[in-house]
Order: sequence, then C-alpha cells, then structure tokens
Amino acid sequence: MADNNNPLTILILLVSLSSSLLYVRSDASDHRYQDGDHVPLYANKVGPFHNPSETYRYFDLPFCVPDHLKEKKEALGEVLNGDRLVSAPYTLNFRDDKVSASVCQKKLTKEDVVRFRSAISKDYYFQMYYDDLPIWGFIGKVDKDGKSDSSEYKYYLYQHVQFDILYNKDRVIEVSVRMDPNSMLDLTEDKEVDAEFLYSVKWKETDITYENRMKKYSLSSSLPHHLEIHWFSIINSCVTVLLLTGFLATILMRVLKNDFVKYAQDDEEADDQEETGWKYIHGDVFRYPKYKSLFAAALGSGTQLFTLTVFIFILALVGVFYPYNRGALFTALVVIYALTSGIAGYTATSFYCQLEGNNWVRNLLLTGCLFCGPLFLTFCFLNTVAIAYSATAALPFGTIVVIVLIWTLVTSPLLVLGGIAGKNSKAEFQAPCRTTKYPREIPQLPWYRSALPQMAMAGFLPFSAIYIELYYIFASVWGHRIYTIYSILFIVFIILLIVTAFITVALTYFQLAAEDHAWWWRSFLCGGSTGLFIYAYCLYYYHARSEMSGFMQTSFFFGYMACICYGFFLMLGTVGFRASLFFVRHIYKSIKCE
Repeated sequence: MADNNNPLTILILLVSLSSSLLYVRSDASDHRYQDGDHVPLYANKVGPFHNPSETYRYFDLPFCVPDHLKEKKEALGEVLNGDRLVSAPYTLNFRDDKVSASVCQKKLTKEDVVRFRSAISKDYYFQMYYDDLPIWGFIGKVDKDGKSDSSEYKYYLYQHVQFDILYNKDRVIEVSVRMDPNSMLDLTEDKEVDAEFLYSVKWKETDITYENRMKKYSLSSSLPHHLEIHWFSIINSCVTVLLLTGFLATILMRVLKNDFVKYAQDDEEADDQEETGWKYIHGDVFRYPKYKSLFAAALGSGTQLFTLTVFIFILALVGVFYPYNRGALFTALVVIYALTSGIAGYTATSFYCQLEGNNWVRNLLLTGCLFCGPLFLTFCFLNTVAIAYSATAALPFGTIVVIVLIWTLVTSPLLVLGGIAGKNSKAEFQAPCRTTKYPREIPQLPWYRSALPQMAMAGFLPFSAIYIELYYIFASVWGHRIYTIYSILFIVFIILLIVTAFITVALTYFQLAAEDHAWWWRSFLCGGSTGLFIYAYCLYYYHARSEMSGFMQTSFFFGYMACICYGFFLMLGTVGFRASLFFVRHIYKSIKCE
C-alpha cells in the first residue's frame, strides 16, 4: 500500500484546483468598454418576493420578447441556483443615455391581464444581470388606498423602467432600476388593454473603483447594528462555552480526581471489596455497539460532511463566495462533496474493521447511501413539484445527467478506493481494558437518564450558542438578505463544535457513573441532537419570521432543511462520539483494571 498521507494530499490539491476554478469563473466578467459598446444585459427570473424558491422564467409573463432571444450558457452552480439567463429586451450601450425609448407596443389579452394581475397580487419581482451586476424591481403595485375589501383593490403594471448606471472610465461600476410611478397601466378589470413598454437610461461618472463595485452588496450585513447583534451572538456563545468548560473543570475533573483516589485506595485494600461507579463496568465499556455497520457508516458520513464544511469555510474566508458570484457555493458543494467521498469510505470501513466487522462491502454501500439516499429521494420529490409548477428550480435533464455522472465517475470510485484503503489499514481498536465475555446487566435507571431526555439536554446548549446567528443565515438562504461575515460564522461554528464535544463528554461520564455501559450510540445521538433543534427552529422561522406560503415553497423549505439538519446530525454526532471516545479511553487508561 502507498503512504496513507497521499490520498489526503491529492484531495487538498483537487479542492485547491476547484477553488481556483471558482476564482476563474468569478473574474470572467472583467470587461472594459468604449462609448457605444454593447454591454450584456440578461433577464433572469421572476417570482413572489416572499417565496425565494418559487421562481419562473422572465418571459413566462407576457413581457416584450426581443427579436433574437438568446439563452446564456450557465455553469452547474448557476443552474442549481435556479438561474435561467436570457437576453433582455432592453439595449443599454455603454454611456448611451436614453429617454423614454420604446421597447414594444402590444395588446394584452384578457389572459395576459389575468396573469399580470395574479403576479402583481403576489408581489412578483424581476431579476436581471447587467455586466454581471444584479438588478431587481417589482413588476407592479397594488393600490389598497385604505380599502378593507380585496375586491376593491386596484392593480397597476409598471410600463416605464428607468436605469441609473454609474461608470468609472471604461468600466461599469453600479446599476440600479426605478419604476416610473407616472406610467402605470390599470389591470383591475378583465379586458384587453393596449400597453407600451418604455425604458430610460441615465449614465453618471463615479470615483468607486472596479475592485470595490461589489462592496455595496455586502454593506447590509456589516452595518453597525447588525455587527452589534453578531458580536452579541458570539459573546453569548462564548459565555456558554466558558460556563460549560467551567462546569467541567470544577465538577467533572474534581469528581474524576476523587474517583481516581478512591479506586487507587480500593486496589490497596481487600481484593473482595465490591466495585462501584464507572470502574465497575470496565469490562463492558469497550464492548462494540449494536448495528456496528450502521454506526461505522454514520461515522464515515459525518466525517465527510465535517471535512466538506471545513473546506467550504476555507473558500469563504479567502473570498470566493463574494455577493452574487452566481452559483459558486453550489458548485463548491457538489465538487468538494464528490472529492471527499474517499474520506467517508476510509473512515467507515477502517472503523468497521476495527469493530471486527466481516461484510465491509455492505458497509461501504451503506456509507454511500446513508446521506445521499435521503437527499436523492427528497430531490426527486421536490424536482417533481418544481416541474409541476414550471419553476426554474426544476433542474434540466442535462444537469441531472451531469450530477449522475459526477456521482458515478468521481464520488463512487473515490468511495470504493477509500474503503479499500480503510480495509487494508489493519488498524486495531485501541481499548485500555479487556472486554469480558458476557455483558453486565444495565441497572434500572430513572426516566431522565434515558436517550430522549439526554438528547434534549445535549442539544439545547449548542443550539442556544448559535440560534441568534441562525436567523441571519436563514434570512440569507430563504430570503433576500446577503450574508458576508464568514469570519464571525466560522467563530460560531468553532464554538458549536466545542460546546457539542463538552456536553457530550459530560453526559457520557454521568452515564458511565450510573453503570450504563451502552454509551456508543448515546454519545452519537446526543452530539447530533442539535440538528433536531435546528429543524424545530425551522418551524418557528417559517411561521413567525417569514412570509413564505404555497405548497411548492413550503415543501422546498422543509424538504431541503430536513436534509441539511440531517447532515448536521451526522456531523455533530461524529464530533460528540469522537470526543467521548477520547475521554473514555483517557479515564480508563488512568486506573488499574483487573
């Protein structure tokens, strides 16, 4: 066998290559223009403002269609993000001012009026990209004017779009759009109407450099009051960590010290003295858990997801995921998940073989399906829903083929190679105590020492350390906020790991002190229980903090959040078990066991 460090080195090189590809993609729009040059303007999508997943193609609404409609070729991440860019009906040449230029005149049929009115009632917005800069605007407005009855509302369509563009020498710096309130079309009644769509363009010079043109999009998340809340979140988390570590240092370590002294005295006294506490079960504490193939697979999947998260944070901290680097995050998730599958295979199979498992091939298949299986089933259902809605969230057949090929040609081979390397690693499980032939009976314990109450206690503290930051993440993923303070998020993530490890270790000690030696699965479940709390927060966020509605948006929100929380469960469960295993090995190594 080759040196075991080689696969890890290759993995780091491949991830570095993928990050460089993301940079190439993000810098591809560094264009310079001369007066009158054509600057690309693409219409992306439309959709209800409060339902970020429910988006449709721009020309699904009866806007003016350009003579030569051209679709822009998009990267994998852009397609996964629901972007479907096509040439827009407006011509915005460099430094070419226009006043009330006509796009087209068209007669809107009754069906067109109904479609526009339905879109206006749902607060539809449109999104475009001009020289890779995002533009948003609402397509119309509802005039309620103090009327309580919705049947008396007036519905107006904006006909005149005003573009304000800032430039610095030969580069586009900023673009914004305003809708002219003096040019609106009344669509309240179901009748044919004549519409004339107009647009104006105003160019203005600015001192902002091209390198800083994206900075304005990240300002919202770094405003002083937002930063204060973020730092309050970190201080709150740090206090939680300090209290927990203080608790462990003063209580747990003192108790352990007393245990060590007591057990040392017991060894010097009569041999027939009865043992109590965690030393009493030294012959059972390293007894392998039930369902060890599933346990090893969960450990492998959790390790892979942990590695994926670390690499994503590295890319975020070096600036790859700047605002509106379209699809970069999705591309990175797909690529890095595929490249790290070897870690899952190696970890699961090597640990399974340490537990004296025989069918490592079945274990490898279980590892490959443990996270991907539920994710695939969820995707199939949600993609079917998106197809039924004709939404842009429905992936084209070609994109699905690409993902299947990545899974077939990259993920699966690396998983198998990792499994073979794990099987051949010949590592033995390091246990400082010999395991007896027959297990001791676990004594009857009070209800609060059972799995569910312990999981509730284990998940509450880590969740309390991150819940303030969760709102900003949710508002970014399931809303229109922009999240850019990845350094703060990384600190919160580190705190989450520390709190999860400490609380799991504490609960494992109390479980062993009660002479309950079935700690393997319990430590994994307690560590991962934070994922259940995050999913409970999803229910609160949906009903109390968001205005999402409709079957498609609801199914997308709860479906994909279930997959994300399941991933957190596996990842944090792995952290909890690894911390508990280290702790249990340490305390049993420190005493003399017969």
